[in-house]
Amino acid sequence: MPEGHTIHRLAQDYAARFTGQGPVTVTSPQGKFSDAAALLDGSSLHTADAHGKHLFLGFRPTEWVHIHLGLFGKVAFGDAPAPPPTDTVRLRLANPAGYVDLRGPTTCALITDAEKQAVHDRLGPDPLRTGHHADPAAAYARVRRSRTTIAALLMDQKVIAGVGNVYRAEVLFRHRIDPYRPGRDITPAEWEAIWTDLVALMRQGVRDNRIDTVRPEHTPEAMGRPPRVDDHGGEVYVYRRAGRPCHICGGEIRTAGLAARNLFWCPACQRA
Repeated sequence: MPEGHTIHRLAQDYAARFTGQGPVTVTSPQGKFSDAAALLDGSSLHTADAHGKHLFLGFRPTEWVHIHLGLFGKVAFGDAPAPPPTDTVRLRLANPAGYVDLRGPTTCALITDAEKQAVHDRLGPDPLRTGHHADPAAAYARVRRSRTTIAALLMDQKVIAGVGNVYRAEVLFRHRIDPYRPGRDITPAEWEAIWTDLVALMRQGVRDNRIDTVRPEHTPEAMGRPPRVDDHGGEVYVYRRAGRPCHICGGEIRTAGLAARNLFWCPACQRA
C-alpha cells in the first residue's frame, strides 16, 4: 500500500496538471463511477489535498472526489493525446494537455465538505501537513497512554496518518528503538525525535518520489557496497532486508509479523 509521501506527491501532480487549467473532462470507462463523473464533467479542479493515505480532488466549492488507493490502486499520468482507455480505468481526468487514469482503488467516491471533514477527524496528525493536522503532541497523547507496541502504533492511522510499513521500520531503526516497546515507554524526547525525522524523511520522499532512509555515511558509495535492488526502490536499513547483515553492526536483520504486516528490525541495534 502506498505510504503518505506517495499520496502527497500525487496531490501535487494532480494540481500541477489540472488546477487553474480550465474545464476537465471527467469519465469512468469502467462504469463504477459513471454517475459522479457525469456530474463533474466539464467542471474545474480547484484543489488537490492529501491527509495520510487519503487523496481529495476538489471540484466546485463543495464537491470532492475521495480516493484511497488501498493495496491495488494505481495512478498513471500521460500527455495528450490520451489513448483510448481500458475498461479497468475507474476515473479519467483529461484536458487538452494531458490525462490521468485511476485504476483499482479501494475508495473512489464523490463526497461533500462535511464528509471530507469526517475523514480528517478520524485520522491522526500527518507529518506532511501543517496546522492542527500536523500536531505531534496530539499523536503523542495517544502514544503515551497505550500499552500497544510502538511499531503497531506507528501503523495506526488514527494515531499518525501516512506512516506505512517502510517508514515505521526505518524510523525505529534510525532511533535505536525496540519495535516491541510499549508506547507508554516512549519518552517525550524520543517522540519528538521520531516525529522530526518522519517530517524530514517523508518530505524527501515527496521530492524524490521514493523512500531513502540511510544517512550519508551508509550509502552504497560511502560503504563500497552494491546498491539495493528492490521494486520498492530506495536505500534502507532494515525494510525487506531480513537475513542480511545490518549496515551498522553487521548483525542479522530479523522479521516477524506484527499488526498484520511484516516487521523488520535489528535486534542488536534496537535493544529492549
